[in-house]
Amino acid sequence: MESNFGRRRFLGLGSAAVGVVVLGPTLAGCGDGGSTGGGAKASGELTLPTYKAFDGLRPELPGAESGLEPGFLQFPENAIASVQQKPLKSAVTALTETFATPPPPMGSNPFWQGLNQALGGDLKLTIGTDPGYPEKFATLLAGDDLPDLMWLPPNQGIPNVGPMLEAKFQDLTKYLAGDAVLEYPNLAALKPASWRTAVVNGKIWGAPIPSTPFGQVMMGNPKTWAKVGGLQCKTADEFFAKCKELTKGTNYALEPAIVNMLHMFGEWFGAPNGWRVNQDRSLTHLYETDNYKAAVEYAAKLWAAKVFYPDLNLADATPKTVNGQIAAQVVVGPRATADFRAADPTLFVDTMIPFGHDGKAKPIYDMGYGTVGFTPFKKADEGRIRELLALVNYLSAPFGTKEYLQKNFGTAGQQYTLDAKKNPVLNAAGNQQAPGLVSALQIMTAPESVIFNPAFPEDTKKIHGTEQELLKYAMRNPTAGTYSDTSSKVGTKLTAAFRDTIVDIVTGRQKMDAYDGALKRWKSGGGDKMRGEFEAVLPAGVPVTQS
Repeated sequence: MESNFGRRRFLGLGSAAVGVVVLGPTLAGCGDGGSTGGGAKASGELTLPTYKAFDGLRPELPGAESGLEPGFLQFPENAIASVQQKPLKSAVTALTETFATPPPPMGSNPFWQGLNQALGGDLKLTIGTDPGYPEKFATLLAGDDLPDLMWLPPNQGIPNVGPMLEAKFQDLTKYLAGDAVLEYPNLAALKPASWRTAVVNGKIWGAPIPSTPFGQVMMGNPKTWAKVGGLQCKTADEFFAKCKELTKGTNYALEPAIVNMLHMFGEWFGAPNGWRVNQDRSLTHLYETDNYKAAVEYAAKLWAAKVFYPDLNLADATPKTVNGQIAAQVVVGPRATADFRAADPTLFVDTMIPFGHDGKAKPIYDMGYGTVGFTPFKKADEGRIRELLALVNYLSAPFGTKEYLQKNFGTAGQQYTLDAKKNPVLNAAGNQQAPGLVSALQIMTAPESVIFNPAFPEDTKKIHGTEQELLKYAMRNPTAGTYSDTSSKVGTKLTAAFRDTIVDIVTGRQKMDAYDGALKRWKSGGGDKMRGEFEAVLPAGVPVTQS
């Protein structure tokens, strides 16, 4: 089942290359809690939870440690139980967020009531929306009575994460590190890379919420691109020529999300994913590279050619891509083909595979962060902590289990039915009761991600193949799993200022020479300090960036 995260928010999670600062590189990529107090060293020495894949489910298309997601062509016919008893003995309160329409309240929502019955107690959710979640989080944090669980988002600017966790939340290390996690099999099935994003100050503060490890991609309507020989290109000049040819009258080649489009161009020009690791283990930021600067110049050339849709305030390009008015847009990742299928069941969009800008240079594909934060517990006695861990274990049940069905589809015959291939499908009641609640639950807890689109199993095969192609050029942000206090405090402001200048350059409001001035302000305003903090905690296993 595809996540209900909103497009704008997920685009913001995609990569630092799009100009969105991430705290650490994920909020809980706060892997050390800052450069003081030995947090980085402690985090490096921490024994992560033992990984034990969930046994009993066999995808038709296997995944891989490289990040390749397993693909399921249909929901397992006989869902198996991943827990042996109901986790709750009493009510639990939690703060989370939804990117869908908020659900009917618990008292009038049979889907929610059915979940509570399966859990053994009431799960009482305070559900925030976007925008406004950080303010709701801060309000609750300032009160005397915290919820039992509070989702900590990865990209919404919540400051001073390390001190906040130490003061307000429960250290879960003894319950989860090493083999201790095996008491909670669904949590043991979360991969080490996911767990690293829930480590701060050498301690584990919650279960991570995995998401697809793949970052943004460009997608295009194949019917539109067929007019110019298809979406795939071998050089930037070829792409430019195709864009010019496709832009006629009210039809435009590219959506107006300039920063996201620039992210794609940067990959073609070899710009690094966030930071470049040099031979001497020093770091060079994306903005400091000639590669990214060349991508900005290229974007300005495309803008001058009037191939971007002119309304910079366009909220969602998907309808216009479906009807052919916009030829290509940037989306959250390869699985976003499902969004276009939902709009037009006849349409399977093409995904651009990165290429060298001159046909010779090595392109880069920016992998995403693979998680959307984590959910810490408020301080409590051991019995209560173990009850909360049992709850999160239930809600993290892998795809294909009975618990996954309950969390995502509800109760058979009430909120969902089985289609001809025995896949669960929400009925009218489910579509009214479930989406807002499912979104809120997915944001708070999740298993490792899979590829699954039951109405179009061939799409799953194609997406699986696309992921394999993208992995040939994959680069992960080398600072993932580490933390910069300066980035946490001022990174968002610095990135926004730099991005504003870039958009002005691309749209012709400023000349290219404004780039150097913006970079100087970024460096002096905190960029150089961020670099030093990241260099101080750069793991030895992170490889030098290949040029």
